[in-house]
Amino acid sequence: MKFDMGQQTLGTLAKQTSGASEDLGALIKALIAAAEPLTGKFNGAGKTAFDSFKARADGITAELNASLRAILGGVQGMDTAFIQGEQEQAQNAQQNLRAANFDAARFNRA
Repeated sequence: MKFDMGQQTLGTLAKQTSGASEDLGALIKALIAAAEPLTGKFNGAGKTAFDSFKARADGITAELNASLRAILGGVQGMDTAFIQGEQEQAQNAQQNLRAANFDAARFNRA
């Protein structure tokens, strides 16, 4: 199995996740606005659930955005780790290349 990820993959993912967080908040607000004409149309358990949803909408939005921010933090942490790992790998390769004795590896036929 081969895992090949471009250098910009996680950075791009972080940008997209950040944008999704803003979009999600806007969509929830649009959902609440779209549901507004239903106010007063429910009775009993339906009314209780609808009123609870409306009352918790800001909290739900905040919780979802906090979750997305946590995901974004994880993506940024992975991005940092991958960049550092790639730099260390390049440094190690250069160091080992300088230390290699290529003359000793030559096979002369005499």
